Amino acid sequence: MECDRFFLEVSLSANSVSDSARERHFLQSESSSIMNRLSRSRRIQLGTLSVWWLLSASCFWFLAPLNAAAEPLRQQTIPDWIQIIRENRDRLTGIASDTAATDLFVTTLGTALDLSDSAATIAAKGLPAKLTRELAVPDITRSAQRLVAALVLWEAADKGLQSLRDPSAVDADHTALSPAKSEWLRSIGSASASLELLRSTPGSQGNRTATALELGQAAVESSQQAVREWWYLKTWKDRVRTLRGQARLCGTWQWAIHNHQQHHHEQKLSLIFPPPGKEGTGIPGLTEIIVLGDIVYLRWEVDGRTQEDSLLFTKEAQRLEGTFVNSQGGWGSISGKRTATCTP
Repeated sequence: MECDRFFLEVSLSANSVSDSARERHFLQSESSSIMNRLSRSRRIQLGTLSVWWLLSASCFWFLAPLNAAAEPLRQQTIPDWIQIIRENRDRLTGIASDTAATDLFVTTLGTALDLSDSAATIAAKGLPAKLTRELAVPDITRSAQRLVAALVLWEAADKGLQSLRDPSAVDADHTALSPAKSEWLRSIGSASASLELLRSTPGSQGNRTATALELGQAAVESSQQAVREWWYLKTWKDRVRTLRGQARLCGTWQWAIHNHQQHHHEQKLSLIFPPPGKEGTGIPGLTEIIVLGDIVYLRWEVDGRTQEDSLLFTKEAQRLEGTFVNSQGGWGSISGKRTATCTP
């Protein structure tokens, strides 16, 4: 029963595709805006206190307007990163291993980041090996660990900036990364430059303005990594659905196309759909494949002309039946028969 539940959790509605595209565009544009903002801040020659204030505002609170701007896309789609870091500051400070990072994601951060499905899948015990591979459990587990590592670095960089602004507000002994934590962050792929900077107490750096700028850069890079991993986990079910659809469609098919517009002209052709994970569709002119359960949608684009096929798997996925319409006014029926199984 538990395995069936995970299969059901992975299925998505077709409406999520367009929402995902809009969110991806929004995230990319916001990331570019952040880097431009930091670049400008390096060119502005302000006093030391002004630099600290500017970096704190731009590096740690830059996602507040992102949350407000994202509301038209979907209510509370973008996490409140600032609040999440504040609420979990003590636990983030203590993370220094893959196991601890996974535990924090499964028990706390998965729900807070609206990633409950991936958190539940990572926490599941006793999944069959085939289902584990199909759901890409090792990949999403590693992504969750990298997400937690990014939040650990983000929190450390922000704490360093706080110690520069007001040394009495932060315990100096807790601003630097421990050797064990630095080693874990390095093993998981965190930026070495940021690690070297954060391993020392910020207040001990000679040029405090330069240190503030470097801490700001570390905070921005960590926040970008957090958003990338969050998006990877957010779109995980889309990828699983796509791979499942590719697996069902993979193989050689004999198609018969009946065009009612062209005096009931009938055309026969052979199509070979590639195995899951291959880049592109493998068929010239075929630009999009969507498989939802037994429903198959294909979009073709050739020399400015388009055609859309709406098909249905029948006879245990050995046949495809459906209709097509194209931009030239053509319409008709499609009947497909699998003639060879999938070839890796």
